[in-house]
Amino acid sequence: MKKSLVLVLMILAFGLVSPLYAQEAGSAAGEIAKWSVITAGFALGIAAAGGALGQGRAVSGAAEGIARNPSAAPEIRFVLILGLVLIESLVIYVLLISLILFFLQPFGG
Repeated sequence: MKKSLVLVLMILAFGLVSPLYAQEAGSAAGEIAKWSVITAGFALGIAAAGGALGQGRAVSGAAEGIARNPSAAPEIRFVLILGLVLIESLVIYVLLISLILFFLQPFGG
């Protein structure tokens, strides 16, 4: 109950303070372009970290599976490579979107 009250009060406080940070209409384009670049950088970093963690777990699982059953190595290797390709393609999609936000600045005008 006490945590809920604190959460509601924090949300209310942030809601009342947020108009202080409102921007004027003239400077919105430059600010949006700046924030789109920052957002693209964070998205690429998070995607690369998530992809690296996923690939590490996939390789670990495949190595363990091959160690337990060496006769199934070709099938495990095929599924591993397919999974790594799909994981890496998601990171490449984020890279593509980040490059679009870096160079085209679709929201910056």
